[in-house]
Amino acid sequence: MISFVRVDDRIIHGQIVTRWSKEYPCDGIIAVNDKAATTPVLKQSFKASTDKKVFVWTMEHFLEKADDVLKSSKKYFLITKNPVDMKKILVDHGFVPNDVKQVVIGPCNDRPGAIKLGSNQSLIQEEAEACEAMTNAGYDVYFALLRETAIGSWPKFRSKFGY
Repeated sequence: MISFVRVDDRIIHGQIVTRWSKEYPCDGIIAVNDKAATTPVLKQSFKASTDKKVFVWTMEHFLEKADDVLKSSKKYFLITKNPVDMKKILVDHGFVPNDVKQVVIGPCNDRPGAIKLGSNQSLIQEEAEACEAMTNAGYDVYFALLRETAIGSWPKFRSKFGY
């Protein structure tokens, strides 16, 4: 089962392991990112960052295992590196993460063409479109590096992108 859904451009790091896993207890972490899943040193570094079970899968592999994940009695975090990949999972492929209806977006670094929403939280237009699609599909797209530093949900920022 999925207990927490997160977008984080660092994928797995200290905040995930020490802070979010205390708020949302989990048995393991499923990271979906094609590059990380096919780069052995990246994959190993994520697995070494925690004593929890860590799976680093390609999008294709996640979609193959999705039903098994939902049926599992173990609680897993679902993490992607960017909102576009999370939208592919939740909207395009219709994956329903058990009873989780919030997508927590963490760090999204400044990049050329990105619009700054808050500290270390910037989106490019394609990511904004993904946030809009997830919101329209019934998810609360919530921007928070940590719970106590949350800056709000997607409707607060959507006008910056022409919605």
